[in-house]
Amino acid sequence: VGLLGMPNAGKSTFIRAVSAARPKVADYPFTTLAPNLGVVRVDSERSFVIADIPGLIEGAAEGAGLGHQFLRHLQRTRLLLHLVDISPRWEAGDPVREARAIVEELRKYDQALYEKPRWLVLNKIDMVDEAEREAVVKQFVADYGWTGPVFAISALDGTGCSALTYAVMDYLATVDRPAETGAAAPDSEGN
Repeated sequence: VGLLGMPNAGKSTFIRAVSAARPKVADYPFTTLAPNLGVVRVDSERSFVIADIPGLIEGAAEGAGLGHQFLRHLQRTRLLLHLVDISPRWEAGDPVREARAIVEELRKYDQALYEKPRWLVLNKIDMVDEAEREAVVKQFVADYGWTGPVFAISALDGTGCSALTYAVMDYLATVDRPAETGAAAPDSEGN
């Protein structure tokens, strides 16, 4: 599973919340300078690997920022989680435009990556007044024009993280794993 999003969307905080990985977390852009991997254990028998890459910015496909160096890591994933910061700090910004910009960078970089299954994960819900959360999520989804799976979480306090990891595990159990490269085909006896 690959994480994508703008710098400071909460990707590293999320991977810390759901796995034993301990990437650096700080309140400034490009805290993550290299990919981080974490194993998410949903129970004693089931787990998956999650990859956190540096945040993407507009122009990443052409080499802007750090993310372009690591977009190829996302090509090996079976599912992308697109983390978007929906905290009130966006009153002066436009999270929908930035979410669209990230998806456009995927399209420009690689059509297959753009077409990969992607879920929308609205992060930092803990910073939204509890009485307004449902309306804020609905408004973002409507403005973004999203029709796929949506999860509202707080990677910081864990709200929604367990439900998301179980949904990811259930999804991964239903999709085929990519064929191993170099694996020998079974012989006529099935060996």
